[in-house]
Amino acid sequence: MALLLGCIADDFTGATDLAALLARSGLPVSLRIGIPQDRRDPNEMAAFEVIALKCRTSPVDIAVNQARQALAWLKDAGASRFFWKYCSTFDSTAEGNIGPVAEMLLIETGATQTIYCPAFPENGRSIFMGHLFVGEQLLSESPMKDHPLTPMRDSSLMRLLTPQVNGVVGLANRNVVSKGTAALKARLEQLSSDGIRHVIVDAVSDDDLRTIAAASFDMPLVTGGSAIAGQLPQFYMEQGLVSLSEHRQALPKITGGSIVLSGSCSAMTRKQVANYAGKVTSLRLDPIALAEEGPGTALEWLRQQSPEAPKLIYATAEPNEVRQAQERLGQGKAGKVVEDALSEIARTAFDCGTRRFVVAGGETSGAITQALGAAHLTIGPEIAPGVPWTFTTLGGETVALALKSGNFGKETFFTDAFDRLETA
Repeated sequence: MALLLGCIADDFTGATDLAALLARSGLPVSLRIGIPQDRRDPNEMAAFEVIALKCRTSPVDIAVNQARQALAWLKDAGASRFFWKYCSTFDSTAEGNIGPVAEMLLIETGATQTIYCPAFPENGRSIFMGHLFVGEQLLSESPMKDHPLTPMRDSSLMRLLTPQVNGVVGLANRNVVSKGTAALKARLEQLSSDGIRHVIVDAVSDDDLRTIAAASFDMPLVTGGSAIAGQLPQFYMEQGLVSLSEHRQALPKITGGSIVLSGSCSAMTRKQVANYAGKVTSLRLDPIALAEEGPGTALEWLRQQSPEAPKLIYATAEPNEVRQAQERLGQGKAGKVVEDALSEIARTAFDCGTRRFVVAGGETSGAITQALGAAHLTIGPEIAPGVPWTFTTLGGETVALALKSGNFGKETFFTDAFDRLETA
């Protein structure tokens, strides 16, 4: 099958979120962890190839270089349309990395303009007059204002993006989008004639997303959250670029123990951990203790548990506790000691027979997936909007992985995840 859309995601949970929404189309989706090292026959590609990077909070030059390598692989695989996926809460700093990567992709793809639309109405993310809302709250008033790595203290996407890119950032607001595809195309063309290459596009509903996708599906480069990407397949099918296959891949049945590993400190993950901790055997990790003593105590605790019993190991904490650890250890080290510990715990859990993993947090998911050595994931059923089960083979064993962005899912997500796997 010809490769219709080459996608680059800035973290692993975002990549699975994107893959899940593309897979709703019924077309084949392939998710690759890190920059692929092989060169594949373009005829062997899925309709949608997603490359998951771990660059959301990397230094700008590293993020741009990784995205450039991913782009080169996708071009070599036959892609001519590309999607740059970032979080629906536009997680970034004044330095990047959303804008600098988009600038590079514009140049490398020959595109003269691109749109930015992180809206995900199904998960409560909407854009109105260029401002991003989380539910009914402005981004800057939501729990994202206390994110440990990318605290979002401004809700204006134009103000957030402007210092990251060269030139003026334009806006196609809701008034334009509500008038339909032709009006939106005219607005984009007007901005392009004014030399404006970067355009924020409002969206408060799935109808808005369909309008935006209709106006932009033939752009060489589109950027945004997974929800706008999820609208693109229908237009490819309408244009006769692809048709649904009658073949449906059977999903594997996974046996073996289960574990939840949480490094996210988001408001929803804190609720999910509290909900699940009362149901299963659990262990909380302290970053300061990990920095001083390492993960040995946690590993010994894990080895003493029944391999079949469900378990939860978490570093999830309240914002004031996160700040205290960061003040004591430094922001970078506080996060790294947790990622390193959870990575080693994941490897030990696999050695002890665990084959079903739920991981909470984008950075944590990246670290654990790499530590386990997963390189290629098959997309399975969604647990919550944008959070699917995925399957991979490790050491000849089939393993199920659910990689959850911090604020996704309901309070019962961890229980829901394992229930969904049983009924898949």
